[in-house]
Amino acid sequence: MSADAIVLDRVSRSYGAVQAVKELSFSIRAGEMFGLIGPDGAGKTTTIRMICGLLHADAGSVRVLGLDPARQHREVTHSVGYLSQRFSLYADLSINENIAFFAEIHGMRDYHATRQRLLELTQLTPFGNRLAGQLSGGMKQKLALACTLIHQPRVIVLDEPTTGVDPVSRREFWKLLSEFLSQGITILMSTPYLDEAERCSRVALLHQGQLLALDSPGALRQTLPGSLFEVIAPDHRRAVSALRTFPGVSNVQTFGERAHVQLAQASGDAVAQLGAHLRNAGIDVTTVRQVPPSLEDVFVTRLGELQS
Repeated sequence: MSADAIVLDRVSRSYGAVQAVKELSFSIRAGEMFGLIGPDGAGKTTTIRMICGLLHADAGSVRVLGLDPARQHREVTHSVGYLSQRFSLYADLSINENIAFFAEIHGMRDYHATRQRLLELTQLTPFGNRLAGQLSGGMKQKLALACTLIHQPRVIVLDEPTTGVDPVSRREFWKLLSEFLSQGITILMSTPYLDEAERCSRVALLHQGQLLALDSPGALRQTLPGSLFEVIAPDHRRAVSALRTFPGVSNVQTFGERAHVQLAQASGDAVAQLGAHLRNAGIDVTTVRQVPPSLEDVFVTRLGELQS
């Protein structure tokens, strides 16, 4: 088997006049967790649907385990598990019956041992006879994952699997993904949450169907030049305007009540100088501190470069 489980080469896809994906290229190594990161409209779901063979690419090529998922869809589905944003569970079937249904769809007959193992991993064993319609959101997501994995795929594709799930269930879901990753399963997931992206071995940052950057989260953070400082001030708008006039500022971005100030070259007393600059402008300051760059900073910086 190739070292790459999934390969996209200059893939494009349009919906009428709207180009959802634009000459997108990347590869995912077998056994890695890879993240597609971006806001709504970034092209994540369209990319995933092409990988799963649910959409044809207008141009370029998609290969999953060496196969064309659009032309060899049946062969691909034997080795790929897909959890969509709106995964359909049958509310009037129990947990056990839902898993059995998806096993039989994939032509499995002797699935009982696999089902039991998945129930144990997802901590759903005590609830096997409970109807899916009576489950909490987190339990439904665990059941959806069990249904996705019942045919023991080599690749699982997850489209924003934790959207709308409470924080505790999100943590439990990530523990499950780590367990499956340790078994050598290749995981591709899309998420709008940059904290989740940090858990991936590599990520592709997408915007309007274009690739902004691709690397490990740590490597991407190191690409941000200069030094970064976080400023919090009650009068947020005036503070941002004043910060843009500070000598040596290369960029100022806002994240809610926080402003991130990027200095091309920072002296040892930059924190004090930034605070003094704001106070001289008549602006009260709550916090000024140096911070390490985040993926959010990288994303915003790359987006600014694309639009400049």
